[in-house]
Amino acid sequence: MTADDVGLALLLLGVLLLAAKLVRIRALWAQELFLPSSIIAGILALLVGPGVLGALVTALAGEDAPLAGGLWPQTVLDVWSELPGLLISVVFATLFLGERLPSPRTALGLAGPQICFGVAMGAGQYVVGIVLALVLLVPVFGANPLVGALIEVGFEGGHGTAAGLGTTFSDLGFPEGQDLALGLATVGVVSGVVIGIGLINWAVRTGRAEVLEDRARTSLAEQRGLYEREQQPPAAMMTVRANSVEPLAIHFAVIAVAVLLGAVVLSGLQALERALWADTVQLLEHVPLFPLAMIGGIAVQVVVDRRDSTGIVDRRMMLRIQGIALDLLIISALGTLSLQTIAANFGTFAVLAVAGVAWNVGLFLVLAKRIFPQYWFERGIGDLGQSLGVTATGLILIRVADPEARTPAMEAFGYEQLVFEPFFGGGLVTAASIPLLAQFGSWPLLLAMSVLLFASVTVGVAVFGRRGARERAPA
Repeated sequence: MTADDVGLALLLLGVLLLAAKLVRIRALWAQELFLPSSIIAGILALLVGPGVLGALVTALAGEDAPLAGGLWPQTVLDVWSELPGLLISVVFATLFLGERLPSPRTALGLAGPQICFGVAMGAGQYVVGIVLALVLLVPVFGANPLVGALIEVGFEGGHGTAAGLGTTFSDLGFPEGQDLALGLATVGVVSGVVIGIGLINWAVRTGRAEVLEDRARTSLAEQRGLYEREQQPPAAMMTVRANSVEPLAIHFAVIAVAVLLGAVVLSGLQALERALWADTVQLLEHVPLFPLAMIGGIAVQVVVDRRDSTGIVDRRMMLRIQGIALDLLIISALGTLSLQTIAANFGTFAVLAVAGVAWNVGLFLVLAKRIFPQYWFERGIGDLGQSLGVTATGLILIRVADPEARTPAMEAFGYEQLVFEPFFGGGLVTAASIPLLAQFGSWPLLLAMSVLLFASVTVGVAVFGRRGARERAPA
């Protein structure tokens, strides 16, 4: 693999992203699903790759025919396969950079019930997945016991987490786990938008939505993923003068410090494990970098909050860097997805997909109204979108359900991420779950997640739910 190979692979990702954006602008189905252009681009890359186009040409014309290996050279596929593991650390390092961290009391006061609801969904995905693995997937389908973690990795974690855990899956003898998780992530994003929009319309018709009186509608520009010229917001702030250093470059430098700090912490923890208990248990050896990069980002932000009086670190600039890293990650991960692996394990994949969707939707309909006595639908729909797809899916659904921000849904959802993201959805719990299952088996993690599920539901209903009911009751 040469520098030219890397350059060509990156350029092709750009071409795919541009083509996907044109599809989003032109195709009604993509607009109605609110599909991100990166997912469309990843699907395009997959369709013309060796798994679809290459397989069809080989079946019709033989292995020596032109395009028998798909449109992409093998060197490009090699680069794409390595990118997710690198880019996911950038995504997680930027989660909190540029955003002043609120006091624990402020965050907990608004986000407490939101955290209970989100943790119940996340912990429950492990409970459902592990139970299915124990009673059906392993004994009947002959699946690897690690499939018990795939619902949370794919649905709650999303494409980025699934791709970032590729090395961990391979090291633990379950390389097909990455492809299955990526497939589940795609199912989650699509079902999150489709089911979420359907539920919003159902809530409006039945009076369960408290702020929407008509069918939720968005402008043509929003459906296409565009801004009207007069409504275009600034992408970021020029926080330093360009004659001293390019603002984008200084933000890249801050991210580099965060990622390297995470790498140092991870290396130190792994060295400690090797010195003390590696002969009996090896967990940290298989933990990827990205959750520690997030911790590094938090540490850097603490220093910025205390020392940066001029506002050098801009949140919007961090979001732009995070966005391009995530877009390229999703395209490269989907472009190298192995459809043959999913086909070979389709029974396992289908069971996990159906169970994951059913758990999240069922818990939303049953539990949200008991934790959020007021605006339960608007406050719960964001967590449903996140638990099925990604954080962006949750934000889209909140925006549709509460377009004028008349409820505390958006603010509470944002504060929730400060507590939720470090652990679930790609955080420490997600990253450690695969090594924990490999080292200790299914029962300890099932017990821990069951206790966490019970505790989050109990606190959510008995504490926050009753408190909210008393506050809402007339004097």
